[in-house]
Amino acid sequence: MGSLGEEAQVAEDCMGLLQLLSNGTVLRSKSIDLITQQIPFKSHQTVVFKDSIYHKPNNLHLRLYKPISATNRTTIPVVVFFHGGGFCFGSRSWPHFHNFCLTLASSLQALVVAPDYRLAPEHRLPAAFEDAEAALVWLQDQALSGDADHWFEDGPGVDFDRVFVVGDSSGGNIAHQLAVRSGSGSVELTPVRVRGYVLLGPFFGGEERTKSEDGPSEALLNLDLLDKFWRLSLPKDATRNHPMANPFGPMSPRLESVSLEPMLVIVGGSELLRDRAKEYACKLKRMGGKKVDYIEFKNEEHGFYSNNPSSEAAEQVLGIIRDFMNNLSYLF
Repeated sequence: MGSLGEEAQVAEDCMGLLQLLSNGTVLRSKSIDLITQQIPFKSHQTVVFKDSIYHKPNNLHLRLYKPISATNRTTIPVVVFFHGGGFCFGSRSWPHFHNFCLTLASSLQALVVAPDYRLAPEHRLPAAFEDAEAALVWLQDQALSGDADHWFEDGPGVDFDRVFVVGDSSGGNIAHQLAVRSGSGSVELTPVRVRGYVLLGPFFGGEERTKSEDGPSEALLNLDLLDKFWRLSLPKDATRNHPMANPFGPMSPRLESVSLEPMLVIVGGSELLRDRAKEYACKLKRMGGKKVDYIEFKNEEHGFYSNNPSSEAAEQVLGIIRDFMNNLSYLF
């Protein structure tokens, strides 16, 4: 807090989208052109969408996407998508996230649920994790309620026994947290059953730098920005080894005995976060009893699947997720 009459200074600046002032004031830009200006917006005539509130006390909304027709299926799976943004910005309404969810619903022939969650620094972690759990509880309420949203009943029915969680960047961290908290079978969510988790360029951290973090910056991401995200989103005075940042840090719970649903980790080969994603997948796989697939796209940067949705790599990502979902569906 500055002295009386002293003008507040910018203490943290995240791409101009978010500024934290020295007096604690948080400024958020309404312009997101830096993120979305070169992203083509796809028009999907095969998908309809609408917004709904899922947590009234915190005024949290989600967006539902449903394919108008599902070929050769009487029921369709559910994909719960958590957006990225370093826990500090992002929303279901941002064009590239919205566009990606339209594509997910169309390509995967699934009902897509895209929740917003409280953002830092106004709401530091674990707020985002708590909101993610609340979104899954809302989905459970839809499965149990006789007064559920009609979208879960009209047209092709929704199969609550085939739910998949997809997380982008910080959303990938959220997916990890949900996987650990829900465990195998997601019993507490019955009749909702989460069958698998997809982590896209998951946002993990640690005090010790990795080789990819020390590499060249990306077009929209650099190490300084990643550090800012952690300073703003973690509990005050926490380091990047906090369990909410580093799943294998010195204070993190051991995962050997934790039963997890199958996981798919996808990352760009030119991502600053590449090594952490690879280490995450490899360590889980070495524990035994855990099904974890790791796929790396050479020369691609963070968010390539949503930033360049018409690219061949983005199409391949959709195909990989589709195969992951279908193969797991056939197992049960």
